[in-house]
This record gives sequence, C-alpha cells and structure tokens, in this order.
Amino acid sequence: MKFRKLGKTGLNVSEISFGGIMLMDTPQKEAKRIVETAVKKGINFFDVGPTYGNAQNILGPALKPFRDKVYLANKTEPGQTKDQVRRDMEESLKLLDTDYFDLYQLHEVTDEDALNSALGEGGALEAIIEAEEEGLVKNIGFSAHKEWAALKLIKSYDFDTVMFPINWNYWFNYNQGPEVIKKAREKEMGIIAIKALAQRQWQDGRQNNYNTWYKPIYDNDRLAELALKFTLSQDVDTAVSPGDNRMLDLALDIYEENDEDLKISEAELEELKGFLESHGGKLYPIPK
Repeated sequence: MKFRKLGKTGLNVSEISFGGIMLMDTPQKEAKRIVETAVKKGINFFDVGPTYGNAQNILGPALKPFRDKVYLANKTEPGQTKDQVRRDMEESLKLLDTDYFDLYQLHEVTDEDALNSALGEGGALEAIIEAEEEGLVKNIGFSAHKEWAALKLIKSYDFDTVMFPINWNYWFNYNQGPEVIKKAREKEMGIIAIKALAQRQWQDGRQNNYNTWYKPIYDNDRLAELALKFTLSQDVDTAVSPGDNRMLDLALDIYEENDEDLKISEAELEELKGFLESHGGKLYPIPK
C-alpha cells in the first residue's frame, strides 16, 4: 500500500481507505476478519459516523487492537446543533473505545439552511472546535456532495479536509470535482475522495443485495479498474471504499493487480469516457 499526505493535517494515509458503513449489521466475528484483512493490506484510515446504523458499535471492538496504528475519522449527523453534536461525539468515543478522533467532519451539508446552521452560533462547528481545543479532535473537516456547498464551506472556515465525490461519471457528465480540488489545495486541505466505484443510481429503485444507495461497479471489472484509476489519478489523498465489503475487496484486488500504481493513461482515459453512454447515468441527488 502506498500513502499520501492528507493535506496540512500531516497524516500519511493509505491510498485506499475504509468506509465504516460497510460493517452495519455485520456479525462481529466477520467484522473482525474484514478489519484485520484491511489493516494487513495496509489500510490505515477508517471513516465512520453515527448515521451509519450500528456500524460504530461493530467497528469499535474490531478496530481496538489496531487503534494506535490507524487514523479514525468520525462525523456529525446532518442538521445537528452544538449540543447534539457534543452528545453524539461523546457516545461515539465510547462506542469506538477511543480517547480522540484524528478527524471530525461536518457531514453531508446539502442546502443553504443546513450550511448556515452548521456554521452559525450554537451550530455543529462550534462543538467540533471546542472538542479540538480539548484534544478530543485532532483535525476538522467536512463532507459535501454538491460543489456549491463544498466551495462555500472551503471559503467560510479554515477546514483541514474535504470529503467529496471524485467520480468518473460525476466529473465528466456534470463537471463536479475539479473546482473543489483546486480551491481545497489553495488552502492546503486534505482531499478525501468518495464514490470512486459508483456507477449510477439504481434504475429500478432496488438496491439488490449491495449496501449502497447507488449501483456500484460490481459487474464490469474493466470499468471498475478504470474508475478507481481515474479517482486516484486526480489530486486526492485517499479514496474511501463503498459501503459494502465486497467492493472493498474489489478495490484492493484492483490495487494489487496494478502493482499499487493506479495512474490512468491517456488511452485509458478515453476508454473510460467510452463507458459514459452505456454505463453512465444519473448519480445525484441522493434518493430519499
């Protein structure tokens, strides 16, 4: 596994990282195996949150033997007040059996009201700043799925990281991603890519047996390889795996088969663009 510096945080994070939502409702013995395998293969950045059902309860015991060797990120629930964030943060610290989070993020800022509430007096950001002053949080970031929200947050506060979809379909069809990367790097922010292996929304509304709100690229190995190469060839620091452990396995297989060198070539870039008509489609907004 290769590592990249997560912006001004100084953390050296694995190019592939662990999306903790994949452990939701997973038997503890199986979760232990999944986490052990991830760590053995070099993953050292784990992201989870209170919105992911019982994922924190399950990740805590599985990650405990490795806590001093990995970085752990958590996040707020959308629309929370300062007091609600503090309450959930303290609960998360207990569930994950840790004294601190390496990164704590405002989660899924989706509209103007949510943004103003999070940044305003008595809002979520105040709670995270206070926690940082107490040593409970080492770095502060945010996640967003819309470019306008990400750009406004980057401008509004000196965040350490941004979590944003850096996805082939979203990039080529909607030009979402380039400006976020540019503005984040101007402030030396770390960039955490999500949705690298997302294809499109489920066309019939069903999620089949994959624990994701979108259709992951599970049925076309070449497209999956090109999509992951595309994301890691952009100016990002890590790519979070989708919310299904089978997709983490796929990402790691692609990574290893390419000898940990996922730089996309010009020919491969053109090949990837060729998939847009046959395999692309609407990805956002997130279905409710």
